[in-house]
Amino acid sequence: SAQQKFTVAAYGGSYEDMMRKVILPAFEKKTGAKTEYVAGNSTDNIARMQAQRANQEIDVAILDDGPMYQAVALGLCGELKGVSYGDLYPVADMKTGKSVTLGVVATGLMYNTKYYADNKLAPPTSWNDLKDSKLKKKLVMPPMNNSYGLHTVVMMARLNGGGEKNIDPGFKVMKDDIAGNMLAFEPQPGKMTELFQSGQVVMGVWGSGRVKAFQDTGFPVEFVYPKEGAIALGISACPVAKPNASPLAQEFLAFMLTPEVQAMHAKGAGSGPVNKKTVLPPDLQKGLPYGDAVAKLIALDWDTINANRTTWNNRWTREIER
Repeated sequence: SAQQKFTVAAYGGSYEDMMRKVILPAFEKKTGAKTEYVAGNSTDNIARMQAQRANQEIDVAILDDGPMYQAVALGLCGELKGVSYGDLYPVADMKTGKSVTLGVVATGLMYNTKYYADNKLAPPTSWNDLKDSKLKKKLVMPPMNNSYGLHTVVMMARLNGGGEKNIDPGFKVMKDDIAGNMLAFEPQPGKMTELFQSGQVVMGVWGSGRVKAFQDTGFPVEFVYPKEGAIALGISACPVAKPNASPLAQEFLAFMLTPEVQAMHAKGAGSGPVNKKTVLPPDLQKGLPYGDAVAKLIALDWDTINANRTTWNNRWTREIER
């Protein structure tokens, strides 16, 4: 595989930094391959794979779990050959035969601890804190075509008599009680942190991994597991379906699931490891779903979500993000 070109598509922001600086150089050293990185959110990268279907440049795609089920359904993923599940938590097995969960983050709340202390505000504890009128135009969250935004709408539906199979209550609460508090529905990780750093926003919805990376810059921010529960977001990967697929794709997925790389991934992506043999130092365990905590996260009904997702995204654009 000497100097064979190998392309990974995954998230931008702090995730891209970790991949470029830590994980891909380690894989290059192990295999002699030359790696390329394509940054984009899950929706962008699925669109890219669909557009390139006749001539795929990507070898491995790393996506959020919901979009990954879509990618498999669209025939964009090849068979998994290099993964053995013996040392992995059950959450790693997506039961598709074509994709695997590399790590788990939690979707919950984040807040500026200094602002809250200075203004003598009680830290957020509940999803319902997004409705607090004291925070009008001080909140931020991603839109519904992003997993964090989707999770928020589903959670609001669940807390108000609905759920994945009855999303109406979620839209109603978003429209009546939450949208007015949002300064922005921001999909880009870099912009999200900028809004906090400039003091324009002080609370919002994000993933435990993103918040950990933001904390590591020294900014006074904390992740909150809401009392009603935080939602599991799997960071998942698949070998891209293509003729003459590179064997490096299977090798890379097996590499990502080794305890050593799982620890790197936990440190850089703030994700709970799926390999049971991964040992994290106590300071790194803080805020991550680790060990038993992984089982406590709320799992979603992705079959129902993916069947309705396009309709919901269109409705979001019409009703919420006008």
